[in-house]
Amino acid sequence: MKLARAVVKFRVPILIIAIVLMIPSFIGMAATRINYDMLTYLPSDMDTVKGQDILLDDFGKGAFSFIIVEDMPEKDVAALKEKIEQVDHVETALWYDSLADISVPMEILPDEIYNAFNSGNSTVIAVFFDSSTSSDVTMDAIREIRSITGEKCFVSGMSAMVTDLKDLCEKEEPIYVGIAVVLACVAMMLFLDGWLIPFVFLLSIGMMIMLNMGTNIIFGEISYITKALSAVLQLAVTMDYSIFLWHSYNEQREKISDNKEAMAVAIHETFTSVLGSSITTIAGFIALCFMSFTLGFDLGLVMAKGVLLGVIGCVTVLPALILVFDKPLTKTRHRSIIPDTKKFAKGLVKVFPVFLVIFAILIVPAYYGYSKTNSEVYYNIGECLPDDMAYVIANSKLSEEFDMASTHMVLVDANTPNKDVRSMIREMEKVDGVKYVLGMESVVGSLVPEEIIPDDLKSVLQSDNWKLMLINSKYKVASDEVNNQVAELNNILKKYDPSGMLIGEAPCTKDMIETTDHDFRVVNAVSIVAIFLIIAAVEKSISLPFILISVIELAIFINLGLPHYLGQSLPFIAPICISTIQLGATVDYAILMTTRYKSERRQGASKKDAVTTALYTSIPSIIVSGMGLFAATFGVAIYSDIDIISSMCMLMARGAIISMVLVILVLPALLRLCDPIIRKTTLGINPKRV
Repeated sequence: MKLARAVVKFRVPILIIAIVLMIPSFIGMAATRINYDMLTYLPSDMDTVKGQDILLDDFGKGAFSFIIVEDMPEKDVAALKEKIEQVDHVETALWYDSLADISVPMEILPDEIYNAFNSGNSTVIAVFFDSSTSSDVTMDAIREIRSITGEKCFVSGMSAMVTDLKDLCEKEEPIYVGIAVVLACVAMMLFLDGWLIPFVFLLSIGMMIMLNMGTNIIFGEISYITKALSAVLQLAVTMDYSIFLWHSYNEQREKISDNKEAMAVAIHETFTSVLGSSITTIAGFIALCFMSFTLGFDLGLVMAKGVLLGVIGCVTVLPALILVFDKPLTKTRHRSIIPDTKKFAKGLVKVFPVFLVIFAILIVPAYYGYSKTNSEVYYNIGECLPDDMAYVIANSKLSEEFDMASTHMVLVDANTPNKDVRSMIREMEKVDGVKYVLGMESVVGSLVPEEIIPDDLKSVLQSDNWKLMLINSKYKVASDEVNNQVAELNNILKKYDPSGMLIGEAPCTKDMIETTDHDFRVVNAVSIVAIFLIIAAVEKSISLPFILISVIELAIFINLGLPHYLGQSLPFIAPICISTIQLGATVDYAILMTTRYKSERRQGASKKDAVTTALYTSIPSIIVSGMGLFAATFGVAIYSDIDIISSMCMLMARGAIISMVLVILVLPALLRLCDPIIRKTTLGINPKRV
């Protein structure tokens, strides 16, 4: 109580400190770099990641793009190429004049060289940058190239995608927060008992969101997914804590006339319940840190920190705001639209076997859909972008006009004999879907004397330690065809050079597929075990964790199983994150009801009465919490043009509703059915009571 009374006493200084902290928070948020390249989260010990580092260190080349030029005379293309080479951080631009003087007809070039650069009235310029794929300077270079090339030119490649993704995110993210705030506010106005209190909640939560975003500077950078979702998630998840405090304060006001003392008691009581509730949510986010694909670490830490800050804000900033605005809050009270649920609860408990049957029937199809959805996800990040985006248009043209859907790069030890390299190239060219392999040996092998090869081209294709080759593929990134192709190419490469590396978007994506498939199983196991242990400790029970988690896991199975039955494909990261987020965020609904059930049983209530009381007293809080999470995420899901954001928000919105419904309908039935086991395996409940 001392801490609670101190919060009440120093409410004004607390608000002043909170407001002052917004200044460094805003600075920290602005200074935190945002990473838009998902492939950078692969484990650093993978060949694909090591190869990218070698490419940058030994060749001075990081990012790579194809520029498609349509209906332009050769001399103008040559002039355009020279302009592109003048752009900061463009290391090399390759076109056919890199092999021969422009006065030499292009048609006399060997077929594989000619076809590499030409198709009908279109030609391509291969551009290498001296900076990494997703660096700020590379994105600036992409924008400058686009401004130089004009409407007849199209820039493809990962850097172009990252650039477009960044621009779209920066445009949409403020709107995400606005939509989440407005809809959450409307939901709370309807389901709570005051017109003004939602704004007080949002002010308090908003401060904690700003503080969370500002303190992200300690990480240096965060992913765009983390940035886009963390504010919405923190708002949705920590809203529960504000609701708990408000309900507790109103209860105390009925008992205690002094509003300051009532708030002190409310803070004291809320802190315990909020702390217990937040631990499961934090555990769900921390489980993401066990992913090998380090995006999970990024999102998990930021959100765990956000939930912790949300708890602190709930017992410090929010009480201060409520006391400051106490009079207007009292004047703007109204009846909640949630009716008295006592009769409803009695009716549900009376027919509880029906819901046990429903529970049993749903398990198999829900799990089947859930298992199928995880194998039907997509990994090509470009697929999550709108069709009218510049990158998407460029990639479509590259595929349609040049029959090129992806480009791989091969790094071979410089000491590998030329004859072995040529043999390797010939084998690689026979692999299904490979259009051509372009390297120093393929050029020389095409009867072009090595002495006449320009130094600029040599610097592109070889260094002191490595030889570089480009492989163009007909197959799309992340497709089964390209994954099989990458595996076959790797086998050929390792036969000739065990230290050789196959790199590029497609090989990296293949590694990402294998990594995240493993992560899905690990994260699920860690989150379930962690939350099981937390519930067991909080409830002092062995049986209750099984019951509570089974209800929420069924909700997760239904939520993640529906895409399979609806014929939808989710972005790969969604099932991994949503399974833990939904478990951590919504198991609180079950804990709330179970805690009241235990309390009633300890006081001598029959199992039927205990379950009924627990149900009708919990329904209002569960509905408010569930609808708050739904409202904060559903609007973003509908609005966003980025499928990875839209899909995750839709899953969170739908998951909140499904968890809410199952907790209200199924959990009471399981509590009544398992009451004898619960009493025997839970401390504090007399096993002899009926």
